[in-house]
Amino acid sequence: MHRPIQIQDYYLSFPHKTCFENFSTVIEPGDRIALIGRNGSGKSSLLTMIANNFPDEALAYIPQILEEVPLSGGECFHRSLSRALVKNPALLLLDEPTNHLDGDNRQSLFRKLQAYPGTLIIATHDKELLHRNIDILWHIEGGKVTIFRGQYEAYEAEKQRQFLSLTHQIEQLTQKQQSLHQALMQEQERAAKSRAAGKKKVATSRWMKSAGDLKAMKAEKSQGGKRKALDNKKQELRAQLEDLHLPEKIIPTFSLSHQEVGDRTLVHIVEGAVGYTAEKMILTRIHLSIRTRERVAIMGRNGSGKTTLLKGLLGDKKVIRQGEWQTPLREQIGILDQFYQNLQEDKTALEVIAEAGPSSWSQAEIRKHLNSFLFRKNEEVNTSVKQLSGGEKARLSLAQIAARPPRLLILDEITNNIDLETRNHVVDLLRAYPAAMIVVSHDEHFLKEIKIERSYAL
Repeated sequence: MHRPIQIQDYYLSFPHKTCFENFSTVIEPGDRIALIGRNGSGKSSLLTMIANNFPDEALAYIPQILEEVPLSGGECFHRSLSRALVKNPALLLLDEPTNHLDGDNRQSLFRKLQAYPGTLIIATHDKELLHRNIDILWHIEGGKVTIFRGQYEAYEAEKQRQFLSLTHQIEQLTQKQQSLHQALMQEQERAAKSRAAGKKKVATSRWMKSAGDLKAMKAEKSQGGKRKALDNKKQELRAQLEDLHLPEKIIPTFSLSHQEVGDRTLVHIVEGAVGYTAEKMILTRIHLSIRTRERVAIMGRNGSGKTTLLKGLLGDKKVIRQGEWQTPLREQIGILDQFYQNLQEDKTALEVIAEAGPSSWSQAEIRKHLNSFLFRKNEEVNTSVKQLSGGEKARLSLAQIAARPPRLLILDEITNNIDLETRNHVVDLLRAYPAAMIVVSHDEHFLKEIKIERSYAL
């Protein structure tokens, strides 16, 4: 157990941006906190700041762990976590702990965290982890840290409720402004008629303002004040709307319809085997059948042969296939992994889509396609891939796939290392994807979101 931890006026800034400032709060013993936000928002830095201001003997801090030989990232993480928990630390800090964990190791982590009695602070984008082990969110966004007590789904729902409330209030104010304008126009019309009638009166009264003119002037002055008040209120509401920082949604369109996809067997493997030498096959007795619109998950422990199977499906020359294999041509298969190897680093976003899309597309059509994936400004579409952020690379990869959808799309651990906003973009596209899909993932929550129909376990 530890005393309440006081955080006072934390700030993090770089020459090109301020991640957060004036962040103050109290961490109570037993709190279970998740740091969420875009990649690069400062989650890892905030964890380090907390670790540096806490006694080492009562602290366990496990940073992000990359895969290394001979141990996998999952094995390294669990070795580090087991060593940390033996000390029974009062405060446990974890940075993206579920990256590279297979299904069994994920469940083991969830059980250990559930049993851990101390204070827990995790930087994560994993929705299942957020749902199971967290009751306080720190969302780093827009130069500040917003604190919410509850799970991520409740936080999203609350932000959406606030968004709907604010937009409704703005609509009501707009309607009031329109009503005021209409009333003023009617008053001015009545004044014009009054002036026309006044011309027929005696010459001595011509220099006086008509009753209609005076009434119109009074109405215009009164309504001018009301309009100004309404404008100020609308500006205030729009500022609150901007403070919500609701991410834009991608509404994907594909140059491939369900009618073009058809309905037939796309992949058919009978008594298949795959490996690197004929004497020692990695996988044997493979029976796999996928139709043109099916979406299938391939699951298994780290090292179980998932990557080798994918290479077999892609017709990789380095692997040996045995048995009966019916697969699409290589150019009809698309693959998207967590490192976005489908993108050429020296190409701009504009060039990537120009090469990927139909040859008939004009520059305007290419820009329109990029626009639907949130690439809008000239500097965005003309930026080279190597200068894009992780989230931008993910969106460009999705745009590339949507521009010329393959008959079979393979996704290899795509949710590793992406933030929650980018994850939602990926989910939106995959839900609408019209052709067949094979997904390698340990993230069961993600598989449910993209409506996986069948799972194969290796």
